[in-house]
Amino acid sequence: MTYVLAAVVTALALPWAGAALARRLADRLAPRWACWTLTCAAVLLAGGTISVLVGLFHVPFLASLERLPLSRVLDEWPAAVPVACAAGIVMLAQLVLLVRRWARHRSLLRRAWLSADEGTGDGDLLVVPGTDVDAFALPGYRGRGGRVVVTSGMVRSLKSGEREVLLAHERAHLAGRHHLLSAVVDLAAVVHPAIGGLRETLAFHLERWADEEAAAAVGDRRATAAAIARAALAGAAHGRAAGYPLLSATSGPVPRRVQALLLPEPAAPRGGVRRAGVVAGAGTVLVTAVAALALAYGLHEYVEYAARRLVGASSG
Repeated sequence: MTYVLAAVVTALALPWAGAALARRLADRLAPRWACWTLTCAAVLLAGGTISVLVGLFHVPFLASLERLPLSRVLDEWPAAVPVACAAGIVMLAQLVLLVRRWARHRSLLRRAWLSADEGTGDGDLLVVPGTDVDAFALPGYRGRGGRVVVTSGMVRSLKSGEREVLLAHERAHLAGRHHLLSAVVDLAAVVHPAIGGLRETLAFHLERWADEEAAAAVGDRRATAAAIARAALAGAAHGRAAGYPLLSATSGPVPRRVQALLLPEPAAPRGGVRRAGVVAGAGTVLVTAVAALALAYGLHEYVEYAARRLVGASSG
């Protein structure tokens, strides 16, 4: 069972290293590429963890396919049934948490739409009355297209040019379907605790992605930085609305976002950075694939070995 144990240890420990690598790589990429890197890493690491759990859960069933009695299985690997039961319990808990997390996303979106129903406006813009100061991108729900929701308090807090920046920022969230990337990583975090560390990093880079799109739309990076800072200060001083907090212009580490906007526009990955990204991604895929193959090979060898032992004992 050396192969099985090695595969289990490797596959379950991999997400900690993989998540750390993904965060470091994302900090060196343009925001758009950073978001896709983090999302793909979360899906890959979650998939590797689930494959290991499924493999462990199937050990007794694989043995039964070879018509091996449970007593013989326990003779060869006494921990087979307890490990399979533990894997099954973990997967069941993951399923329950996954359903609860998905329901939470839907509930949050439904409540945000209910609050936005009070708003008025044309096209994709809704202005909600009240003293709260907030603005957020509201994804589509039950056939209704996405909207940019702005409170009247936020409208009063910003100048005309700053409001243009804010609307461009939130429209970038909707156009890039950033809520899907956020939801994917949030759901993947249920599978392994290491993946949870990617959520905050992704949230920052999603805001940076929208910031860069807004800066390109208005053609002034310094004005964009000033608008984001003013919106965040206004929201902190007057209170935020109970909107859709995943895609709000005033969320995340605003000082870091403002500092980044005061620097030149980040370029698309190329040269050494692109090669580093390819090597990092390929390395993660390779290690995960090797772990999965080792697990499958170990399980196969185990069943074959036990079958030969049983046949030898019967003929003797």
